[in-house]
Amino acid sequence: MTPTRPARRLPVALLGAVLGLAVVGTACSTPTASSATIAENVDIGGGRTVYVECHGEARNGAPTVLLMSGSGTASDLWHAPEQEGPNVYDTIGAQTRTCTLDRPGVQYLDGAPSRSTPVAQPTGPQDGARDWDSVIDALGMEGPYVIAAHSFAGNIARVFAAEHPDEVKGIVFVDVLSPELRASMTPAEWAVWVPANNRTPEQLAAYPDLERQDFDVSLDEVVATEAKVPPSPKPVVVLQASVKFDQLVPQYLDEGFLPAWVPRDFGQVIDRTNATAQTKLASEYPGSKHITDTNAGHNIMIDSGPIVIKAIEDVLAAVEAGRTTAS
Repeated sequence: MTPTRPARRLPVALLGAVLGLAVVGTACSTPTASSATIAENVDIGGGRTVYVECHGEARNGAPTVLLMSGSGTASDLWHAPEQEGPNVYDTIGAQTRTCTLDRPGVQYLDGAPSRSTPVAQPTGPQDGARDWDSVIDALGMEGPYVIAAHSFAGNIARVFAAEHPDEVKGIVFVDVLSPELRASMTPAEWAVWVPANNRTPEQLAAYPDLERQDFDVSLDEVVATEAKVPPSPKPVVVLQASVKFDQLVPQYLDEGFLPAWVPRDFGQVIDRTNATAQTKLASEYPGSKHITDTNAGHNIMIDSGPIVIKAIEDVLAAVEAGRTTAS
């Protein structure tokens, strides 16, 4: 669950980052038009603003698509400047209302910090879901919704869906981190995975407000939430990275993107447990589509944008047809 190549900022899992700071404007307003193009900070109250991007129009009651970026990654993940071919944000936004946002403490692909007001860290899925609620209220948005969630944001999507079971009509999970991953690892393996993915002192010195998680607390939030409100039948696509970590982990160790104490063969553990976890996640949604041949690393939306676009389109079509499967 890492990109196919080291970058200035690598999202969960198996992080390695060289963080840079840049001055970013934060003009704030509270637009409400359901078809307006938005790319600005929105006042959500409590002295906080959240940077939001929206465009397109949900015609005839079609779902609005919410794009949720992975840990430490900003809204530009869905329209990466270095991406070849169509990007998710522009392509889906041409079909229906599409929105994404910067959580506090995330980082842009060029190293710039989040435009949203910093908050105390660590944060978890409930915090992320609550921020989406605040943005939706501030903008006067109305459901239904289809969610495409990447990496750690898969947990935010699951909490949000449990809290809005009648409004979330479908989900695309993009190589997500999940309680199923933890359950697929032995305690000893998890004891390597967690510190390997924690922020380093160098990262926090460069960007003190950097988003971070207590992984066990975050995954426990999802388990507790879904124990109260189990996943309901809906069209779901589970996308799994197909680039193998048994080749990438030694490379990342040699290039200093991972702590030297990480075992060189730990990529085999990630390959095995991530495959098991994605399969388990798909099994929780009867009729879900599980796609493993993505020709992509962890950032599937960058490496294979059309795969993610097609998955979202399939879920939207299923919702329109009144199906609970994305087949």
